[in-house]
Amino acid sequence: MENKNFDVIITGGSYSGLSAGMSLGRSLRNVLIIDNGKPCNRQTPHSHNFVTHDGKTPSEIAQLAKKDVEKYNTVQFYNGTVVKTQKTTEGFEIETSSGEKFNAKRLILASGVKDIMPDIPGFAECWGISVIHCPYCHGYEVKNEVTGILSNGDMAYEFSKLIFNLTKNLTLFTNGKAALTEEQLEKLKQNKIILNEDEIESIQHKNGSIQKIIFKNGKEIPLQALYAKIPFEQNLNVSDDLGCELTEQGFIKVDMMQKTTVPGVFACGDNVTMMRSVANAVAQGNFAGAVVNKELSDEEF
Repeated sequence: MENKNFDVIITGGSYSGLSAGMSLGRSLRNVLIIDNGKPCNRQTPHSHNFVTHDGKTPSEIAQLAKKDVEKYNTVQFYNGTVVKTQKTTEGFEIETSSGEKFNAKRLILASGVKDIMPDIPGFAECWGISVIHCPYCHGYEVKNEVTGILSNGDMAYEFSKLIFNLTKNLTLFTNGKAALTEEQLEKLKQNKIILNEDEIESIQHKNGSIQKIIFKNGKEIPLQALYAKIPFEQNLNVSDDLGCELTEQGFIKVDMMQKTTVPGVFACGDNVTMMRSVANAVAQGNFAGAVVNKELSDEEF
């Protein structure tokens, strides 16, 4: 790629990054979108709760989005992985794993997050297929099925209330001693939500579809779906490289304008919110692109 200098570099070319790219491309901004083609939902067979695209595969939505953005010749794409980001006197320098470096006046972080899988055989193979993270994205498809929740503490309790609306055949698996209050435990009992504190040995599945949970004590429980909240980490080390502040939960801290704590750096998508959905990512990216264009316009006028 001959051109190394851009108005805006977007790290991440999934829904949020592409949406930001379209907003900026339509504003005639010179944009580079860097993406390695490995979104966190690549195993998910269907995406839901996004009008006009409900039920399509995540990759199909991304391909359609990229095709739309490619119509704007001021937007360029680079297939690669960002390994370093740093501030310069003119803006920001981005370095990829191949050693190439690019510069921009503004930076939009749309690189998403990396899920950290628990050490449970079968879990990773089912992630996004029958082990699911979001009742809004996947809950309707498994409504009234034999369902489990893998969580503990306050998160498990709050999750139970949401899933109880979708199925009454529900078991909460804490994978060890429950860390819930007496009041929470009583509420689960009142709603006939089964509490299981046995430690999980593995998940038996067929091509990512859960068949049963096997426990270390030898017990087995058949299951059709399992909701899980698991840890994550940022795909980019923006806190060390750029100095972007993170929230207590590990998300990039942004204000109402998608601005991070570092001037000139914006962020949108899964890396800033627990509401991980395609629709939300598209909305945030669209808005971030508009805000960045406004900031550049004010600077240049």
